Amino acid sequence: MRKAVALASGGLDSTTATALAIGWGFDVHALSFDYGQRHRCELDAARRVSQALGVREHVVVPIDLRVFGGSALTADIAVPKGREVRGMAEEIPVTYVPARNTVFLSVALAWCEVLGAEDIFIGVNAVDYSGYPDCRPEFLDAFERLALLGTKAGVEGRSAFKIHAPLLRMTKAEIIRAGVGAGVDYSLTHSCYDPVPQGGAAGAQWLACGVCDSCILRRKGFGEAGVPDPTRYAPSRPAR
Repeated sequence: MRKAVALASGGLDSTTATALAIGWGFDVHALSFDYGQRHRCELDAARRVSQALGVREHVVVPIDLRVFGGSALTADIAVPKGREVRGMAEEIPVTYVPARNTVFLSVALAWCEVLGAEDIFIGVNAVDYSGYPDCRPEFLDAFERLALLGTKAGVEGRSAFKIHAPLLRMTKAEIIRAGVGAGVDYSLTHSCYDPVPQGGAAGAQWLACGVCDSCILRRKGFGEAGVPDPTRYAPSRPAR
């Protein structure tokens, strides 16, 4: 089996991409990041998903992007709520974390060199997304070229690194159908940018806000796919 590194955020897209990689016969090593995100429940989701999918191993790398801030996910900046879907890709939103996918893919590339792997899976999407520049095919193509130029394995011609983005041109509904076909349990995943705690601090459970960009796109995807949405939304802030 060919080894591969899959970026695992615990969200719908990365989980689907990882499941597809496993279904295609890759020996998957899942990689998550504790990057100072405001809500750590996504790391819990990544652990749940990795265990359920049966990846070879799951590594969580600490890298604190709060030292820079600049994003609603790493600084005390309000998360946009209630935006219309058609306007989401018109500008880069404040939930964009500066150069996040560049940083994450670089670490994944380093792990590939250690593992002797050539394949990296990432769940980026250029159709139903919020306008992030590092989710575009041009970015992925450029990173592949960088991988060949900036690694020992690439320079010596021992590896031809490939960035796999199987969801790149799929709608959210198509992604969900593909995931269901691959056996994904979406109740294990987490997508919300601003989740709401339920219960005491010791055993708090997190509910999706229902009105951030990610929740709106997720809800829309399940509806268009004709698949029941297993997401638990906060009753005080219902999904649109």
